[in-house]
Amino acid sequence: MSAAIQIRTDYDASQLRRLAKRSRCSRQSRRLLSLAAIYDGMSRADAARVGGMDRQTLRDWVHRFNDEGPDSLFDRPENGSVRRLSAEQLEELASIVETGPDPDRDGIVRWRRVDLKRVIEKRFGVVYGERYVSQILHDLGFSHMSARPRHPGQDAGVIRAFKKTSPARSERT
Repeated sequence: MSAAIQIRTDYDASQLRRLAKRSRCSRQSRRLLSLAAIYDGMSRADAARVGGMDRQTLRDWVHRFNDEGPDSLFDRPENGSVRRLSAEQLEELASIVETGPDPDRDGIVRWRRVDLKRVIEKRFGVVYGERYVSQILHDLGFSHMSARPRHPGQDAGVIRAFKKTSPARSERT
């Protein structure tokens, strides 16, 4: 069994508890309290339980605390994968979605994810899944709205004549 990693000596338990009390991040507070328990002489397993983690995770946080101090106990944002469409291609996709499909050219009257997936693949050479197409649309500021489709041969005059109209309400005097 290996020896416990030494924790830095420029802090003590009371300082870490004060920092934990002032922290607005509950996860950082739990980590600080676990480290304070180590300073108080608690076993590493018990100190890990204080913070709701296992010993290995506590060990990783001790390494980070030793290297970078208490501010390193925040969760670091994950960058994720790099988007395969450039900014120009995303702008072009946004304009495609804004203008809508051409029934003669595209053969559809409204965009669906599967249709946009095909457009992205054909136009940009990038293959995405339907769910990721939804994420791209969301990131571009579009929300899911399903408009009632309109037949291209619809006559507006017939629709106006068919609509029921109610007489105007007269105001009380």
